[in-house]
Amino acid sequence: MKFLIINGPNLNMLGLREPDIYGKQDFAALEEFIRETCRAEGVEPVLFQSNHEGAIVDAIQAAYGEVDGIVINPAAYTHTSVAILDALKAVRIPAVEVHLSDISKRESFRQISYAGMACIKSFVGLGFEGYRQAILYLKEYLSDKT
Repeated sequence: MKFLIINGPNLNMLGLREPDIYGKQDFAALEEFIRETCRAEGVEPVLFQSNHEGAIVDAIQAAYGEVDGIVINPAAYTHTSVAILDALKAVRIPAVEVHLSDISKRESFRQISYAGMACIKSFVGLGFEGYRQAILYLKEYLSDKT
């Protein structure tokens, strides 16, 4: 089983950016957490991070026929990107949304998740653990479908 793990803008700044909201661990620690979770679950991870909307759309499109599932934290593009929503809908790869913080308890503009509209599940406010939960859920979902 192979999963594309997408992290959007500013997640590469973890540990520096608003640590009271996003935590003090850096992006390298997040990537290692994801790799270790995937290793434990027998999942091959393809890690991708970009601050550019088009690059994220390109990564989603390139995943068609290449991966079994997508775990996506679109970050700020969650609330603005119909392009990412459309890419997820186009490829029809099962996707799970993750957010380190609980976006439902934040600013009003963060209440809409366009990407989430194309996802089978969302995990919010669990920090790094949200990625583990997303990977586990996606693995189980795909296993049940076969």
